[in-house]
Amino acid sequence: MSDEVLIDARTAPEACETMVQVRQGVDALDRALVTLLAERQRYMHAAARIKPSRDVVHDDARIEDVVAKVLAAAGPAGLSPDIAEPVWRTLIDRCIAHELAVWDQTRG
Repeated sequence: MSDEVLIDARTAPEACETMVQVRQGVDALDRALVTLLAERQRYMHAAARIKPSRDVVHDDARIEDVVAKVLAAAGPAGLSPDIAEPVWRTLIDRCIAHELAVWDQTRG
C-alpha cells in the first residue's frame, strides 16, 4: 500500500462559488479520510496483536498524549480545537473498543 493518500480533484474552499463545489470538496476529503482511518484501524489490529494483556489496551496517559499532539497540530493547520478535540476523543474511544474486540477475537 502506498503511503500517499490521493484526494480527488476539487475546488479550493476559498474559491468555491456554489454548494455543488463545496459538496464535491467535502465528499473528496471524506473519501481520503476513510482511507486514512482504515490505516489507523490497522494499527489498532497491530496493537491488539502486540499488547501482552487486555488490561493495557486502555491507557489514559497515551490518550492524553494523543489529544495533546492533535491539538498542537490543529492550530497550525487551521483546525478549530472545538472540532479537533471531541473528534479525536471519539475516534480514540471507538478505536479502543475495536482494539478490545480484536484482542478478544484473537486471544480470548
